[in-house]
Amino acid sequence: MQCSDFAESCILAERDGELLGWVSGYRPPSDPANFFVWQVAVAPAARGRKLAQRMIEALVQRPAAAGVTHLTTTITDDNRASWALFNGLARRWRAPMEKSTRFDRDAHFGGAHATEWQARIGPLPF
Repeated sequence: MQCSDFAESCILAERDGELLGWVSGYRPPSDPANFFVWQVAVAPAARGRKLAQRMIEALVQRPAAAGVTHLTTTITDDNRASWALFNGLARRWRAPMEKSTRFDRDAHFGGAHATEWQARIGPLPF
């Protein structure tokens, strides 16, 4: 469904028929100037090559992303790889990144899941 209904806001990377990485996202109807990165996956053999960074950058530069000024995602405190990815994008684009609570551990998850922080980067340089 994501590859068909959200084809304009998803991307995959492959080499010789082997899937190396995938990013899904969407533009929230209530905030079309924002691109929300929903999921990022990179195969172990492809890590450390900035593949996720390149896929996200390609997504926000597609014609379907015209008018996007900010990139957002949600990340838990313990997801070091995601924090590194999004901090790296902010540095690469020389854009500020704001961190705020999106889904609180107690208020939204009844203590059963870690707080999801929203990382918002922008304005984007392109």
